[in-house]
Amino acid sequence: MSDVMIEAQGLTKHYGSVTALENATFEVKRGEVVGFLGPNGAGKTTTMKILTCFIAPSSGSARVSGADIFDDPIAVRQAIGYLPENTPLYTEMLVLEYLEYVARMRGLRGAQTNSRIRTVVEEAALGDVIGKSIGELSKGFRQRVGLAQALIHEPPVLILDEPMSGLDPNQAVEIRELIREIGRERTIILSTHNLAEVQVTCGRVLIISQGRIVADDTPEELAARAGKPRFIATLQKNGHSPAQVRDAFSSIESVQSIDGHVGPTAKEIVIELIPKGNQDLRAAIFRAAVAADLVLLGLEQRGENLEDIFRQLTTGNGEGVS
Repeated sequence: MSDVMIEAQGLTKHYGSVTALENATFEVKRGEVVGFLGPNGAGKTTTMKILTCFIAPSSGSARVSGADIFDDPIAVRQAIGYLPENTPLYTEMLVLEYLEYVARMRGLRGAQTNSRIRTVVEEAALGDVIGKSIGELSKGFRQRVGLAQALIHEPPVLILDEPMSGLDPNQAVEIRELIREIGRERTIILSTHNLAEVQVTCGRVLIISQGRIVADDTPEELAARAGKPRFIATLQKNGHSPAQVRDAFSSIESVQSIDGHVGPTAKEIVIELIPKGNQDLRAAIFRAAVAADLVLLGLEQRGENLEDIFRQLTTGNGEGVS
């Protein structure tokens, strides 16, 4: 059995003269949680709709759990649990009634329906609201119901489109933890423009810009490629000028540049050191401060993060089709 659960080759989609997706090629393996990251209008939703057989590509091909989107769309839909950005919930229904309805639509019957509902209610932590109407639920619990409907037919692949959209911070944390738990046994693509979601939830990131895949790597490797770290030391001023404090650190080897300025309260001096490579300068900075009898108030390492990479790769995006 192949470990590749989603395989996209050269996916392209045109809407008249607008190219929403251009030659998108990627794979997602069994058990991966992959963030599909891009600004609004970059082509994320178009890709999701192609993979779920809601629309056909203008060219290219894709397979999901071994099934071809053109040759066997029914098998593709059976292999996927899909949570769209705006989940089509029926607010007048009880949670249990809605899950029973979705189970019937998915072809489940009798004891199998009851068994799957018990399982997804436990997975999505819906036990306390199973007898409530969906209209009574908070946004966070509605998203849980949306996840439960995506899981009802036990699919090996989940595609989640902006699953944390509109949630407050506490709700977002709860859904994020739920996705991580679910992802232990399934392949997940999480489409979003929220960088924080990707960094804490996903083991791999695809970045799309203007319809093209422009990056495919782990969050850590993407951040590492951005450039060198910076080390920020905050010291008591004690009558010293920024130039004098800079001189105290000039003997540190492997430093490419040193900059300094008076801090915001005028009682401290802030020094920024950039290494020639990717060396960790913190120990050397501490030793140099002690040797120069300087009082070190704070020391931190800063580096390019996923947000910086995202901006670099997507700067200049014009209007697109989502």
